[in-house]
Amino acid sequence: MCVGIPMRLLSRSGDAGLCAGANGPQPVDLSLVPEAEAGDHLLVFLGAARTRLDPEEAARIAEALAALSAVMAGEDPALIDRAFADLDREPQLPPHLAAAYAAGRKEA
Repeated sequence: MCVGIPMRLLSRSGDAGLCAGANGPQPVDLSLVPEAEAGDHLLVFLGAARTRLDPEEAARIAEALAALSAVMAGEDPALIDRAFADLDREPQLPPHLAAAYAAGRKEA
């Protein structure tokens, strides 16, 4: 599985860009977002920008990823509620797992 990371484009030279990342500036391939300009927020997968984001969406994604990291590290579990507050329902099992659970199966 590949996780998209929101980054801000610092500079661009052709299809190569430099983005602000968690560990400092990182090179990013911009060939899929030719309209991107310095200052834009981008969703980056494995060093390649896939789409532009508005600043609010970039912030929501970054907050959700930070909460996931914190929960995985055993930090404050309440972070997950704040980061995923836009989810207004309980997670649903896929139909095949729901059927197995309804039939009494308790493990995969």
